[in-house]
Formats: sequence, structure tokens, C-alpha cells
Amino acid sequence: MYKIVGFPRTRAMRVMWLLEELGEPYQIDPALPQSGDARSFNPSGKVPILIDGEAAITDSVAICTYLADKHGRFTFPAGTIQRALQDSFTQFGVDVLEGALWTASKNTFIHPEDMRVPEIRKVCNMEFQTGLETLEKRIGAGPYAMGETFTIADIIIGHCSGWAVAAKFDLPKDGPVYDYFKRLRQRPAFKAMKAKVDAA
Repeated sequence: MYKIVGFPRTRAMRVMWLLEELGEPYQIDPALPQSGDARSFNPSGKVPILIDGEAAITDSVAICTYLADKHGRFTFPAGTIQRALQDSFTQFGVDVLEGALWTASKNTFIHPEDMRVPEIRKVCNMEFQTGLETLEKRIGAGPYAMGETFTIADIIIGHCSGWAVAAKFDLPKDGPVYDYFKRLRQRPAFKAMKAKVDAA
């Protein structure tokens, strides 16, 4: 059985969502970021960490990529054009959408108070909104980032939409991106993950 080290209300949600999609059993050690438990597996103290046998894998994107490759689902084969395009969507989610959210978070409650730059939130929100405009152009008719195929890129981008709500960043009230995020939230695996997160 897989083990996720990391409090569910973190990027651990991505790993939980994928494992729900895969139908794989898992247990959760709800370690907080920078806790002793987290640092025992990851010197940076960041979560999540996936424990698979004797291996400890860090970084949610690396974990999701590993799991999708291992189980041969929710990803295109490495070395294909489709995989390159999928990875491009994943990197877009991390670099553009998550980048804006993470910078805002660090300057809201993560960095020591005397090191925060609250004014940067305005720039982050602008970058996030620009990212959503790009996402609308990139997903086209959908229904998912890679057309008819749901992949881990959708999990990374979809997680960013929930993070945006928590961070009080604006999301579209209608249109293709609104429909896309709604479609992701309606997936049974997402609902199963969300129920576990809410209960944590």
C-alpha cells in the first residue's frame, strides 16, 4: 500500500486525487510542512512525500508522474509527442498558475512577517488571470487539457483552481475555463479525495 506523508490540505491533494483515480489504496501520515516527520524524508521539509516500499519520492509533480507511468494510466507514453504536449500543460500549471499562487502564499503567511511583500499579491493575481486567459486558448474544445484524455496535467491544473478559491483569487464565472474546472470537480475520484481532505 502507498503511504502519503503530508497534511491533506497541501499539494498532497494532487497525489490523493490521482490515487483515487487509479483505485489504489493508500494511507496518510498528516505531517505538516517543515515538521520532523516531513524532514525525515525530505530535507527541505516540503510535503507531500510518497512512500513506495523502501523508496521516498518527493515533489507532487514527480510523484504523480511516477504513479501514472507505473500504472500506465492518465498519461501518454514517454518519448511521444502527446507526452511532450502533456508535460507542457503540466509545466504551464506549475510555472504560471501555481507560481502566482505560491508567491502570493509565501508573502501572505509562509515567510516570516518581516520578510513578506504584501503588495506582490496584486502582481500575482494579474499573472494568474493572464494564465487563465492562456489556459482558455490552450484547452480549446476540451473536455480536458489533452482533449478527450484525462491526464495528470488536469490534476495539477485542477488543484490550482481550488487553491485559487482558498487564496481568494478570482475564477471565471462562465465560459470554457469555468466549464473545464467544473468538469474536473465532478469526477468521482475528485469528490472522494475532497471528502477525505474535508474530514482531515
